[in-house]
Amino acid sequence: MCPSPRSCTGSIRSRPRGRRPSAPDLPPARGPIGQARDRLVAALVTKPWDKGLPALNAARAAHGLAPVDSVMGALTAPERLIVLSPRALDYADRTFPPHVRFAGPRLDDPVWAQDPALPDGDAPLVLVGFSSTYMDQRAVLRRVAAALGRLPVRGLVTTGPAIDPATVPAPASVRVVRSASHGAVLPQAAVAVTHAGHGTVTKALVAGVPLVCMPQGRDQHEVARRVTVAGAGVTIGPRASSRRIASAVRTVLEDPAYRRAAGRLAAAIAEELASDRAADELEAMAGARR
Repeated sequence: MCPSPRSCTGSIRSRPRGRRPSAPDLPPARGPIGQARDRLVAALVTKPWDKGLPALNAARAAHGLAPVDSVMGALTAPERLIVLSPRALDYADRTFPPHVRFAGPRLDDPVWAQDPALPDGDAPLVLVGFSSTYMDQRAVLRRVAAALGRLPVRGLVTTGPAIDPATVPAPASVRVVRSASHGAVLPQAAVAVTHAGHGTVTKALVAGVPLVCMPQGRDQHEVARRVTVAGAGVTIGPRASSRRIASAVRTVLEDPAYRRAAGRLAAAIAEELASDRAADELEAMAGARR
């Protein structure tokens, strides 16, 4: 299994030459200089993971496994690498070694997620969800709430445990709550505005909902790029003004191409989730040993 299922889609292995490196939102490499850039960036991105190398090798030794030279190296060693992410969210032309198996996402809502009342009316619903951990997102939540007040929509802004909803003022058409069950709300949404965290993006795409991505850090820039490459949404900066945010939401609402692309991804993910591939892979391995 990936050490961090939410970010493993971008870190399974180095990309082939000419492809984008993992994590940073960079254009494709061109020529020797671009390839050198990718090697350097890949080293910088993966190096921090090696802080966990002693603990990883201790765990491996406890299970009778040989040590590895790097945390990322461990991903090339197992008999199976089961990726809890949709294959459709990765680049279509990317190839993987045979031991890598996509099993689709885990879609459970967190235990603290509520099922809040939606804003009144029948205008298109926009769900706003940023990180459930603190990423200094109060200011961007305020700008998004103000942006939705410029549009003929209903807004449901979720702050997560890290931000007090009372600190995010909003117009009458926008309701601000600490949490909402994505499984219950997303099927009713027309657009999702998000930091492009892997979980939020995946749940939106499962529901066929196009996105406005405002990545703030971590793996979010790379996830946002995958959304835009697939045509299922747009990406704007985390410091975008409320006017710019409103424009991006309007673009995604009014152009049906974004919802069609999100629908194509939803269909691909549904096929992937038709069976529990992770359980199937584990049972097949256990059966082969018996």
